[in-house]
Amino acid sequence: MLKTIDSLGELRGRRVLVRADLNVPLDGTTITDDGRIRAALPTLTRLVEAGARVAVISHLGRPKGAPEEKYSLRPVVGRLGELLGQDVAFATDTVGASAQETVAALDDGEVAVLENLRFNAGETAKTDEERLAFARELAALGDAFVSDGFGVVHRKQASVYELATLLPAAAGELVLREVEALRKVTDTPERPFVVVLGGAKIADKLGVIDALLGRADRILIGGGMAYTFQKALGHEVGRSLLDESKIEVVREYMERAKANGVELVLPVDTVVAPEFSADAPTSVVGVDGIPADQEGMDIGPETAKLFGEKIADAATVFWNGPMGVFEFPAFAAGTKSVAEKLGAASGYTVVGGGDSAAAVRILGVDEALFSHISTGGGASLELIEGKDLPGLSILEEDQK
Repeated sequence: MLKTIDSLGELRGRRVLVRADLNVPLDGTTITDDGRIRAALPTLTRLVEAGARVAVISHLGRPKGAPEEKYSLRPVVGRLGELLGQDVAFATDTVGASAQETVAALDDGEVAVLENLRFNAGETAKTDEERLAFARELAALGDAFVSDGFGVVHRKQASVYELATLLPAAAGELVLREVEALRKVTDTPERPFVVVLGGAKIADKLGVIDALLGRADRILIGGGMAYTFQKALGHEVGRSLLDESKIEVVREYMERAKANGVELVLPVDTVVAPEFSADAPTSVVGVDGIPADQEGMDIGPETAKLFGEKIADAATVFWNGPMGVFEFPAFAAGTKSVAEKLGAASGYTVVGGGDSAAAVRILGVDEALFSHISTGGGASLELIEGKDLPGLSILEEDQK
């Protein structure tokens, strides 16, 4: 069981470091999806109401251990302040003079955001010693630590793992909610249990498929990863995404699925185009008829209908990965259809973060239709797969 904020005792007047996941998509300095900021609100609001002096730490993007203006957290501060209904201070560094002065100036119930953690090489350093050294600098700014960035709990990083060893630590409201929701899928799912997997890279999903071949009733495969399955069946896939090195693994998975009585559902048609472009001419072909000079960009309408039928009677559904290049309107129909069918299902429905969660919002599907939308694509996959997540294990009650 994870330690909760209650375990930290009285918080009024104490400096609380909160590891949030404010890694929002930006168009320049404009936030295009504030879902992760909104997901942080329950924990931050609770701490503010308890009178804590809150210093929020997060990463954004993938800087290489040094400051890069395009990855600054500054654009997040204004939106967070709007949602919290109060001014939020901003430190222009993470552990330097600005951070120290900004945190020292906080009064009870006030909030500050410190600059991008990944502007410091120690955050993602490969050695324990380097990460611990940076974590010590962070720990000097706080009296307690709340881990609430579910999207990073599968990473052994300074602000996720080592920091929790240096201060009284607890899981935030978001992390607790994520774990509870996903364990309903992993531990005792009501049946039929249907898994919908998509996305570009099949390598990212092989571990999940492997784990679910003994647990799921149906596994629906779409997106770019589906073409490796189609190739394994002997179909021409043209210039579609393909991982030749995984064809034998995929064949073995298909055999295991059959032996285990798991229904593995693959696309029956696909939307193809001659090039990866938003305005490329499109056509719909059967999966056994993809032209050599075309590439698959989305599941076709018959597949969308088939997937909808396979989702309709599910008691539990887990979805991770879009069905096509949903960022281009011409190739968004498959992903939108799956999202809508999931939303209409009467069972327990979980959207596994990442591009799937972004697609729900971008394509205008009502978030309230789903039982849970995760904020962590990689973390949710690893939890479903049964892996140990260091950012969670360090928060177990039998830890320090």
